[in-house]
Amino acid sequence: MLKAVALALAVSVITLSSSAFAAPLKVVASFTVIADFARNVGGDRVDITTIVGPDGDAHVYEPKPADAVAMAKADVVLVNGLHFEGFLKRLVDTSATKARIAELTKGVKPIEFKPEFADSADHDHAETGHEAIDPHAFQSIPNAKIYVKNIADAFCAADEAGCGTYRANAQAYTEKLDEMDAEVRSAIASIPQDKRVVISSHDAFGYFEHEYGLTFLAPQGISTDAEPSAADVAKLIEQIRKDKAAAIFVENVTNPRLIEQISSETGIKVGGTLFSDALSGPDRPASTYVDMMRNNMKQIKGAILGS
Repeated sequence: MLKAVALALAVSVITLSSSAFAAPLKVVASFTVIADFARNVGGDRVDITTIVGPDGDAHVYEPKPADAVAMAKADVVLVNGLHFEGFLKRLVDTSATKARIAELTKGVKPIEFKPEFADSADHDHAETGHEAIDPHAFQSIPNAKIYVKNIADAFCAADEAGCGTYRANAQAYTEKLDEMDAEVRSAIASIPQDKRVVISSHDAFGYFEHEYGLTFLAPQGISTDAEPSAADVAKLIEQIRKDKAAAIFVENVTNPRLIEQISSETGIKVGGTLFSDALSGPDRPASTYVDMMRNNMKQIKGAILGS
């Protein structure tokens, strides 16, 4: 009897040891927002490499040899999809990765990009070769919850033993997102309807606008890889004056020069920095997705209401 108990304990110790020292899932995330989602879902069962780092612009990013190496070694690759990552196909082909590639916008209802300016519309369509669909779906917190579910699904498919952990982590993080969503809605509700027009650098906030009821105007289209024409800028300035825009912002992934020019010509003071396509580093106020949404809402509300 004692021998049987000892044997059972030995087997248990071996099982626990092998589980405790199991290699983490190798995960590649295309950019920082996705990497943050993945950390919240994966916890210490995943080892994450991020291709486009803090304050980086995925629209114009040029992959490095180290990115191809990371992709080749990955078990799971997490991407936005909707043609957000212009570099993705080249990187997948170069790396010859065998990893499961999960497009996290699966299940998101895409919104059509409706540009204010013909030049930027023509450029975006010509560059992508696709219909003008806005890829910035993560700017809506309800959509972020879809990303999180898709990440949990991808991790479960690659690591069945950890599935319970991934599902529990995803549920806990989703509850935090629900709290953040309520916080954003409350902040928007405090802004008068006639002050809900703001200007940002490029059209990254269409899903935020659609979900929460702010109107965003921008000199650049859904991608940052082309400068708007002088005629486009003049048309935007005219629109700003007509709509009585309440605030103007630079973005962390774009050159502030154009926004500063528009600010000078309209007399609207730059209200701060919005984080659009990337999180910040750890020493700035948007190092996580929840912090990014809170910072953006604080900046918008503060610039409009002076608080």
